[in-house]
Amino acid sequence: MTIGWNDNSPIYRQLKDRVIGMMLDGALKAGDPLPSVRQIAAEYQLNPITVSKAYQELVDDNLVEKRRGIGMYVMEGASEKLLASERERFLREEWPAMLERIRRLGLNIEQLLREPVGGDK
Repeated sequence: MTIGWNDNSPIYRQLKDRVIGMMLDGALKAGDPLPSVRQIAAEYQLNPITVSKAYQELVDDNLVEKRRGIGMYVMEGASEKLLASERERFLREEWPAMLERIRRLGLNIEQLLREPVGGDK
């Protein structure tokens, strides 16, 4: 996990988002252990309380489970749950703005599907 922190949101939230990203990308799968709080705190020079807060939010969201004495593990179905929630959020929050911009620019589906990314031809 390579991490560069920014000042736009709390570090614990950024760490939580990184772990969620790893779950969505398949780097962390159901049953996989999360690195220990101490390991993450030492590796990224964070306060262990910051790491614990991020991990606790993952537990509260039913994405990770605590196994007393052995650590935190990705729960069965976590990536499917995340994918469903990310899709819903995209459709509710991001898509309407994209759709409005597409309309404003007068683009149609055929143009969007055939145009190379970044204008490369």
